Amino acid sequence: MTPLLLAAALLAAPAEVGGTSADAGLAVLPATVELTGPKDFQTLLVQTRGADGTLGPASPEVVWSSDDEAVVAVKEGVAVPMGNGTATLTATLGQRSATVAATVTDFDQSQTWSFRNHVQSVLTKRGCNAGACHGAAAGKGGFLLSLRGYDPDTDFHAITRAARGRRIVPSDPARSLLLTKPTAAVPHKGGLRFEEGSDDYRVISEWLAAGAPAPTEDDPRLDRLEILPKRVTLGVGDVQPTVVIAHFTDGRTEDVTRWAKFTAADASVATVSDDGVMTVVGPGEGPVVAWYLARNVVSTAVVPRSEAPAEGVYANAPQANLIDGFVLEKLDALNLPPSPRCDDATFLRRACLDVAGRLPTPDEVRTFLADDAPDKRERLVDELLASPEYVDYWTHKWSDLLLVSGDRLRPKAVESFYGWIRERVEENAGWDEFAHGVVTAKGGTFDNGAANFFALHQDPETMAETTSAAFLGMSIACAKCHDHPLEKWTNDQYYAFANLFGRVRGKGWGGDYRNGDGNRTIFVADDGDLIQPRTGEAQPPAPLDADALPADFAGDRREVLAEWLTDPANPYFSRAIVNRVWENYMGVGLVDAVDDLRLTNPPSNPALMDALAEYLVANDYDLKRLMRLILTSEAYQRSSIPEPGAESDTRYYSHFLPRRLKAEVLLDAFSSATAVPTTFKDQPEGTKAIQLKDSAVASYFLDAFGRAERLKTCACERTEMPSMKQVLHVMNGGTLNEKLSADAGRIKEGLASGKPDADLIEEAYLASLSRSPTEKEAAAVAAVLGAAEGDEKRIALEDLYWGLLSSREFLFQH
Repeated sequence: MTPLLLAAALLAAPAEVGGTSADAGLAVLPATVELTGPKDFQTLLVQTRGADGTLGPASPEVVWSSDDEAVVAVKEGVAVPMGNGTATLTATLGQRSATVAATVTDFDQSQTWSFRNHVQSVLTKRGCNAGACHGAAAGKGGFLLSLRGYDPDTDFHAITRAARGRRIVPSDPARSLLLTKPTAAVPHKGGLRFEEGSDDYRVISEWLAAGAPAPTEDDPRLDRLEILPKRVTLGVGDVQPTVVIAHFTDGRTEDVTRWAKFTAADASVATVSDDGVMTVVGPGEGPVVAWYLARNVVSTAVVPRSEAPAEGVYANAPQANLIDGFVLEKLDALNLPPSPRCDDATFLRRACLDVAGRLPTPDEVRTFLADDAPDKRERLVDELLASPEYVDYWTHKWSDLLLVSGDRLRPKAVESFYGWIRERVEENAGWDEFAHGVVTAKGGTFDNGAANFFALHQDPETMAETTSAAFLGMSIACAKCHDHPLEKWTNDQYYAFANLFGRVRGKGWGGDYRNGDGNRTIFVADDGDLIQPRTGEAQPPAPLDADALPADFAGDRREVLAEWLTDPANPYFSRAIVNRVWENYMGVGLVDAVDDLRLTNPPSNPALMDALAEYLVANDYDLKRLMRLILTSEAYQRSSIPEPGAESDTRYYSHFLPRRLKAEVLLDAFSSATAVPTTFKDQPEGTKAIQLKDSAVASYFLDAFGRAERLKTCACERTEMPSMKQVLHVMNGGTLNEKLSADAGRIKEGLASGKPDADLIEEAYLASLSRSPTEKEAAAVAAVLGAAEGDEKRIALEDLYWGLLSSREFLFQH
């Protein structure tokens, strides 16, 4: 029995998967088998089905039968046509069975292989048109193919006409270089690609023997790609084959597993072979991506921990709002136990840092901890969302997103752009309104700050790429040169999208922003188009996944883009901003990274992401309401200490994920804890790091701790990774040590107040860690302070603050 009989399948209703009854316990995929022509076939997957509909691998003892083998026979788990008609195929495992209907048509018709759909598939699967081979920008050995076959017409010419057509011999296909090279019959630097007599060899040789027909506009095109199983529950060590089915525009389906290219998105959970067979490595969810003819599909292996938590853990877990149900459902599926609520001191510090980018003051800590009201956390959230520090924090965050930087804009332009963003945040403008204002901005960059978005990006391609990254959370840059290998976006779609900006113009650019005062005027010209380099013609402008604008459209194309972008039916826009907001509060996005929302990088909790996107749309894109929902959820309020068994969870929110404070927040936290403000060159006194309008303001600390340079819209610009530079700067650099030794601030004021040592110790802990010291901590520090006299007491107190401010408890959000 072949390994294919070990397979599993989609989470589907019984009607979709077949079976003798709803509780038969077996399922067959695909749900129906449609074979066209004598060369067609269909791999069949058989699996067990649980009472709840979840699917798992089946036993290898499955036995197949056909009620009419003159129509369809099953050979080692593969349905093959024998003649026109219909048949019922039955899979039997012990006392259980499941059936699938099979139909054969055009069995008596000859089949001609298509260059577009078959020859290109062989070349792509075997790597002939990969970037390391003939798909490289300059090709290899004088032979150039489009990367992964995205341009069939050019490839056909390169194979059959270039080099005087020497690569093919239609009258004697076996002598064609197209066959003798990949089979290594003649020397080939690429080595053996496929064997003589293989399916790949047969496709190319029969295509050549048929006269090497060219691709035509009438060729059936790939309409939809399907992978089976789409979702399957497995255990560590299980092996799970997959099947990829192509649905073409002429209604025909084809098993294309042999030509699909497979990759594992999380190899710590499941790996995948070139043939699409998953091998489970560890617990979690492991997406496996199949690529075929520029389309991608994902199958997910769900692998629960082998040890389940105690009965009732999930049913009894508290739920504050819609978020918690989705999170608990995911944790239940993976056997990950949720952590309990964090204590009040931790929540206060966490919320202040995440919402407003600041530490709570000692008085705020005392007041909050003394409050016994059951709704005090909700009231805290509301107060923070209404605070001016909230405006500072989120203005800074969106300034990162839109690249507000004095390295590329003059000071007045920076002021204008930052001011425009701040006004939107302060008035709590809907995210749709915010995006519309940016995408359609025009006029003087001093008068309309949003117009600086186009002053920063002076060609349609860059405008399109930044718009996509900022408001759709995805990069389309790969499609500039070829079809996107990890998404569905084609080269034509890229230029259609970029051409929406093809008539955006500017006055006063002068090629150098330093010329003049930096005031530029953005306007829309009456004509002009972006040329698609591959065709030499303008690509009709169109939003992604939308119809092209009429040829006689005379308005501002960006208005059409903005309407499409903010349409509630747009599946990308709301999900992108939900993911950014979620990542800010939960430490890691539902999709990680936040600007990598592609089909091949699925969310860790798709149902939750969809629910949050729907919530945002239903609430008019009000980000504060979305934030409040997240902040008041039990998921956000969990302890950062994982329960036994959940220590390795970094994606499913069983516990709060600790993370280092972002550079600006950390610097302001040093200032807050010591009560010694940071001074920035050419900035007003009292300016906080989070209030800096310009990322180009000099600061060794901010550079060392990974602030964004604002050169491109990418999460990779900001880093929270530790480095030796950071360690050394905290240990003996000027930033912290100068604050501790300053002739002002919390330390000096505390000593001058004459307060008892216990009060000084309490103040230090409240100001830095937002909690009181434990009895053990207080006693240890009191012994040191009590033994110190004169200047030694100041030194001892400085050492206390240094120890607190250099601790992981201070440096990390938790």
